[in-house]
Amino acid sequence: MSSHAGYISPFSTRYASPEMQFVFSEDNKFRTWRRLWIALARAEQKQGLPITDEQIAEMEAHKDDINYEDAQRRERECRHDVMSHVYAFGLQCPNAKGIIHLGATSCYVGDNTDVILMKQGLEIVRKKLLTVMKLLSDFADQYKHLPCLAYTHLQPAQLTTVGKRATLWLNELYMDYEELVHRMDTLALLGSKGTTGTQASFVELLGGDSAKIAQIERDIADEMGVSRVVPVSGQTYSRKMDYMVVSTLSGIAQSASKFSYDLRLLQSFKEMEEPFAASQIGSSAMPYKRNPMRSERISAISRYVMVDTLNAAITTATQWFERTLDDSANRRIAVSEAFLGVDAILNVMMNVCDGLVVYPKVIHSRVMNELPFMATENIMMSAVKRGGDRQELHEKLRVHSQAAARVVKEEGGQNDLIDRIASDPAFMITREEIEAVLDPSRFTGRSAEQVDEFLGGFIRPLLQENAEFIGKAQELSV
Repeated sequence: MSSHAGYISPFSTRYASPEMQFVFSEDNKFRTWRRLWIALARAEQKQGLPITDEQIAEMEAHKDDINYEDAQRRERECRHDVMSHVYAFGLQCPNAKGIIHLGATSCYVGDNTDVILMKQGLEIVRKKLLTVMKLLSDFADQYKHLPCLAYTHLQPAQLTTVGKRATLWLNELYMDYEELVHRMDTLALLGSKGTTGTQASFVELLGGDSAKIAQIERDIADEMGVSRVVPVSGQTYSRKMDYMVVSTLSGIAQSASKFSYDLRLLQSFKEMEEPFAASQIGSSAMPYKRNPMRSERISAISRYVMVDTLNAAITTATQWFERTLDDSANRRIAVSEAFLGVDAILNVMMNVCDGLVVYPKVIHSRVMNELPFMATENIMMSAVKRGGDRQELHEKLRVHSQAAARVVKEEGGQNDLIDRIASDPAFMITREEIEAVLDPSRFTGRSAEQVDEFLGGFIRPLLQENAEFIGKAQELSV
């Protein structure tokens, strides 16, 4: 069949990075299975089972050269993926054939591998998340003094600064990072629990010696680089662990989506925009357009990851007793694609945050169109200090503001509120004095200080502590 004649996931061709694709590749999966079988054999040998150094060495020699054709041929016969690979490994390791998978059930390799792959995936996500946070922190610091409109209900409310708004995006990612680290720290292997979680097969193998059985689990965990083992289980670890991991990824998708929607709106306002390549085409019909396609991609894939969380939730809720197999087909897709999705999101977000474009003159113009309305209280207080009547001035400002708004909305004219106030003797103020009041920097509150406090108190210490993990923004393939 032609490579173009069958379905290929866009995560493989367009979105996810090679490193994340490798984590969930067949090679990584089945090599991990073999490492788990070696770890099991080594741990059982330490507890006195008749397993030789030569058998373990034979397994070690073939841990990476997987004979896929043998495994696939066997699976067509027996319809069991784990036993097919036990068989294929045994063909390469005839001396060790009899002790491969000794005492274990399929979930020994299946579930333990899933945890290890999730750990590897979270490590990649962590690095990329830190890189995005570094880029946004630099951006926030650079623009912490630049006044811009702040919105409630998507209506101009007061002023903030471009940098302060960036800290809102950054703070949500900071929350995601804390959750990510917690999830990485609490991941636990299934261990060697047996068919229904009772370890009955190991009781038989080790003569009921509970200390030896427990030590086997600890040794396996140590060799596989995971510090914890679940204390109790059925045949599988609780699928709630999958849900918690996918929920952590969903949190990152939520924060990225919020960022992307804000940026798409700002690009519509022409205040900011994502990078736009010199030869990039915005529209097939309208050559002038600069569509926010990268931010739209973030929004789209974020939606996919957020919805994917429901897969893990339903799988957790519908497991029967010690386990059912209706989780398997779903988990093969849902968990891996949650990782591939967040990887794709962060790839785009790194690219966007590394080249954010700001248009200060447009921002200033939009600020000045709204600032006269926002400054009316300051103007009123100034007039009161000069002897004016507050109630009378308040009513006049209401009337003048509505009249100016009609000019803007109904006639398409310029905001003439300043002229109306300056020509009203009740305010005892000149146009020049009003313009002195209309300094945008006087209306941003503690925005710049808040940026400094947040970056200095939370973000920079975190970035410095994890400097080795921070990478560079990536070029997108499409």
